[in-house]
Amino acid sequence: MIWDNLTKSYPQLCFGKFCGSEKDSLTVEQTPVGPVQVLYLYHREDFEQVLRLLVYRGRPVEIPATTGAMTVRGLYDYQKKEKGVLIILSEGPYSGVSARQAGQPEDTWPEISRKIRLYHECTHVICRELFPQQKEAVWDEIVADAIGILKALGYYDEKLAAVFLGVSREGYTGGRLENYISGEQAEQLPRIAAEAYSLIERIGAESRAKREMDAYDFLLYLQEKQSAWGRGLIS
Repeated sequence: MIWDNLTKSYPQLCFGKFCGSEKDSLTVEQTPVGPVQVLYLYHREDFEQVLRLLVYRGRPVEIPATTGAMTVRGLYDYQKKEKGVLIILSEGPYSGVSARQAGQPEDTWPEISRKIRLYHECTHVICRELFPQQKEAVWDEIVADAIGILKALGYYDEKLAAVFLGVSREGYTGGRLENYISGEQAEQLPRIAAEAYSLIERIGAESRAKREMDAYDFLLYLQEKQSAWGRGLIS
């Protein structure tokens, strides 16, 4: 039972009441920066409760519906007696995008969403470990989505990436992009959206040119291009 192991590793969870599901899982994902523990929770209420207990110290905070995953760093594991990283994943359509909007079959979209969500979070883990100084929210999200899509589908779907963020050649169409824009940048949302769309197209062209490259190797390649390609994303 994963819940027995979870409460031994993270005794904070003893204070929660969980539905539990046979679909819940605690696995280890291999990445270029080492193994990462991944907790998948089928019931949304369990996902939110775990976040409140492990991330927010039991405070009754509202978890936004758009939050489908979270990576917790520096979490002490009482079984391993060390701090580590835990990726926590929920069920549901990625980025709130329906199967019809995604152009994917209804029966396979949940599994595709899970994979995109997993590899999106793994990408953040890799980038924070290997490129700690290269933090730029919009770039990070575009690249993490790109690797998630590549790992889930086997190819990069620019249209899907654009739908996730809500961007087009003309500007902002409504999506996750606004979550990563704040302060004075908000006034430049249409321009940043158009720049984001151009970057998505560029990544698409590069992914086709380098189709034999492993997704994580492609990630390292993209990070080398950040200073040149990501300039327009910063106001």
